[in-house]
Amino acid sequence: MTVAEYLAGEETNRPQELAYGVLREPPTPTFAHQVIVGAIYERLSRHVRKHRLGRVVLSPMDVILDGKRHLVVQPDVLFVSTERQAICTDRIWGAPDLTIEVLSQGNQRHDRIVKAKWYRRYGVHEYWLVDLIAGHVEVLDLTSKNAAPHVFEGRAIVHSRVLPRLRLRPTDLFDGRSSSHA
Repeated sequence: MTVAEYLAGEETNRPQELAYGVLREPPTPTFAHQVIVGAIYERLSRHVRKHRLGRVVLSPMDVILDGKRHLVVQPDVLFVSTERQAICTDRIWGAPDLTIEVLSQGNQRHDRIVKAKWYRRYGVHEYWLVDLIAGHVEVLDLTSKNAAPHVFEGRAIVHSRVLPRLRLRPTDLFDGRSSSHA
């Protein structure tokens, strides 16, 4: 399937991705997954609006990483900086500054390995993996080839090179407490 064929399809809220021409339709997310996605969106969106940094968007939102090679992804949450807003039209045509995936039982390998490679290859600056089971946030700096992932748990503040003033703790996401300010 081409990107043009994919985009010409009927509008849907079902998760879909185009992986080098092959349509992938994973099952819909669980309730816990969506609660965490909502909490992430709420925190990031508030911070980004307050500081006029750009836009935060929830899935489903098509991100065309490679139109010629037919690669379209739908991260759970993404951020595009003000300076790069030109990539945001009817879809997002290029790499967001930050992509976030909430891991579920069935998608861990795909998100950890396959999507991490795609995001690095196509220019995403930072990638967060939010682990529902472990209760932590793993941050990968994709601009450095040898940077080790940083894992943040409990009340530790998640450090982001893309959003350096953000004050977010994993406990803010996993147990619903609001102890930090964006």
